[in-house]
Amino acid sequence: MLKLAAALGVAAVLGLGALLARELWGGPSRSSAAPAVAADAATLARGAYLARLGNCAGCHTARGGVPLAGGRAIVTPFGTVYSSNLTPDAETGLGAWSAEDFWGALHHGRGRDGRLLLPAFPFTAFTQLTRADSDALYAHLMSQPPVRYTPPPHALRFPYGTQLAQAAWRLLYFTPAQPEVSSAPRTDPVQRGSYLVNGLGHCAACHAPRSALGGPSDSLIGGHMPGEGWWAPPLALAPGPQAAEEWVQLLRTGQSARGSTSGPMAEVVLHSTQHWQVEDLRAAAAYLQTLPPVAPPAASPAAAAPASVLSQGQRLYTTHCADCHGAQGQGAAGAYPPLAGNPTVLQPTAINLMLVVRHGGFAPATQAHPQPYGMPPLDLSDADMAALLSFVRQSWGHQASAVSELEVWRWSSRQ
Repeated sequence: MLKLAAALGVAAVLGLGALLARELWGGPSRSSAAPAVAADAATLARGAYLARLGNCAGCHTARGGVPLAGGRAIVTPFGTVYSSNLTPDAETGLGAWSAEDFWGALHHGRGRDGRLLLPAFPFTAFTQLTRADSDALYAHLMSQPPVRYTPPPHALRFPYGTQLAQAAWRLLYFTPAQPEVSSAPRTDPVQRGSYLVNGLGHCAACHAPRSALGGPSDSLIGGHMPGEGWWAPPLALAPGPQAAEEWVQLLRTGQSARGSTSGPMAEVVLHSTQHWQVEDLRAAAAYLQTLPPVAPPAASPAAAAPASVLSQGQRLYTTHCADCHGAQGQGAAGAYPPLAGNPTVLQPTAINLMLVVRHGGFAPATQAHPQPYGMPPLDLSDADMAALLSFVRQSWGHQASAVSELEVWRWSSRQ
């Protein structure tokens, strides 16, 4: 029995080693004779639109940097990753890459030299892109002005940045899409919406929970965004045209009848979704309406905050908030979003509401709403912040949970 167990153990180790070796060195062969990608006006226009859909500049542009030249710091639980240079510079960007190399990065998660790319680059979503879309996106990027810039080296804790760690991660979490999947037509609105949400839009990067090792999920049920502090809400939409159109309005303008976008989502609206064709936004909404609604956690009704806390919160609200948001949280149409019935106010966690109060609320300036009103930050103690949040979450018919001073302290310590 001992010999059998030892033999099985050796076989398991050898099998795992073979799988890791396949991931490390078994990438798909690339043809050096692949036809050149057309760079006609129609292809370039299509590629530019795809870059907007995928929000390429959002991650591949450093704060104050040249668009698409990379260098933006992306904080993860495993260290900091810096985005790469997507301009056609031959030494520091994509200038030496072929369309086949680019397809390998998007579809297989491998660099031009065959190395395994870090999953901070969402190849787990981009693997669903069609080859035609990959080629059009490549043509667009290669038409941009080259910028010679080398982003800083990644600052990941050992062993997360090693190729062996990437191979092990891929064994657990990544399988490239099959050709018949990534090339399937998307003429039906729901199919098109799924392609946009799960592929180009890579919405799961923020709106799906991740495992302790950063493994992605295809369930858009929301969760805390690693390294950001924000909580991304579930993306399932209620049925009916009203819910769909409200969502379309929010992503086109940054505002809707019930609230506005802030934080990371405001950036997405600014750089990406305001530029989507309305038909694509409606297709994405149609797909999101097919997702099962996320049931609230089983719990007893939220306990009311102590009367003294609600009284303190009401005084703070009257002093700092009522002039814009109204005595009953009704807001002012076209200017200040309502707080009564606002989804951010009623989320399971109040962390987003706290971040908006503490750091200010700034909706994006969009083509459809070029001059949004902003909200200045409030410098409140943890006790005052907890009281204000509790009052807003338990007024005007709201039954959300109260917020404790300890919760505010914990959330603030993450920033």
